[in-house]
Amino acid sequence: MDEISWREDGRDQRVRWRSESGAPPPRRVTIADDETRADDAYRLACEGTALLWRGDFQNARQLLNAMARRIDRPPTMARRRKRKEEPSQVQAFHLYRQARAQRARTLAMLLIPFDPGHVIPLRRAPDVQDACTQVYGPDDRPYVTSLRELLGLIGAHEWREKGVPIPALGNDRIHPHYGVFSPVRGEYVDLVAEAPLPPTTKAFDIGTGTGVLAAVLARRGMGRVVATDHDPRALACAQENLTRLDVAKQVEVVQADLFPEGRAGLIVCNPPWLPAKPSSPLEHAVYDPGGRMLHGFLNGLTEHLEPDGEGWLILSDLAELLGLRTRDDLLKLIESSGLEVAGRRDTKPTHPRAADPDDPLHAARAAETTTLWRLRPAR
Repeated sequence: MDEISWREDGRDQRVRWRSESGAPPPRRVTIADDETRADDAYRLACEGTALLWRGDFQNARQLLNAMARRIDRPPTMARRRKRKEEPSQVQAFHLYRQARAQRARTLAMLLIPFDPGHVIPLRRAPDVQDACTQVYGPDDRPYVTSLRELLGLIGAHEWREKGVPIPALGNDRIHPHYGVFSPVRGEYVDLVAEAPLPPTTKAFDIGTGTGVLAAVLARRGMGRVVATDHDPRALACAQENLTRLDVAKQVEVVQADLFPEGRAGLIVCNPPWLPAKPSSPLEHAVYDPGGRMLHGFLNGLTEHLEPDGEGWLILSDLAELLGLRTRDDLLKLIESSGLEVAGRRDTKPTHPRAADPDDPLHAARAAETTTLWRLRPAR
């Protein structure tokens, strides 16, 4: 495991480094406390120097917020004048991702120490033992991690505890685990809840995540559902949710890259919608490098469908609106996979970003449509 080192009180220190995003330990570390000014912290973080916090925990949170405000300040008039023309949608997308990645790297430079047992040795520090144990497992040794990551763990723990209400499940709740995509954008769930079912009693849910679509299919009367995922966290999350929703007898959770063995009359897949490289393990639910999962699902669909079966592909057109893929690209991929479109259902997203004019990708988000493509082997 990686280690982080620094000098404090005239002595060299070394301890384990934790990062769920896979970030390497910072090379330069300085000590920060309640006297550290936000401008100084921001400057050091931008230069690549991490700040190991020794003050009050709540003051560390305030400092992190102050650093974020400095990052998020709108550009000055001089910087605006330097822009000769507005970027295209695809350029805006890449600029947006670069800015978000730089923002994440800068804010990750504020570090928090941990004693054995996931205990934070700082004044007014919260009890985070349960949240950390859920993600890291038990730990009897000290370590250091970023405050930003810790706050993500705390937020994920709260979502896992209270759950996300799903109208398609009668407002029963799905409880997402850390690192598993939360079904907060419910329009794709509603599409699966409302599309007419083919005449079958067996379905596959490819890339099940929290298990929400498998649960919807089971509640709609599907006699047997096989839900697959390759991520151990997703598999554990899905199994827990399906058990809580009392559909575990109908749904089998299987570890697989894509398809399980055999065939089914209905195969559902909601792949990551954007064909771009994720910048951290937690982004794999949103970004699919080269459209690998989309291609794999379409290319393998015919050999796993029963006669007269259907494949349901749930896909946003955000990638098309951003210039990352064209509609013609998608239709050609469907055709080259030996498939034809039997029908489609469209819906508009209702999440807050779609109505936020200050979002750099507002034009694309406001025009976005999510579609359930009903596919079958070409005849």
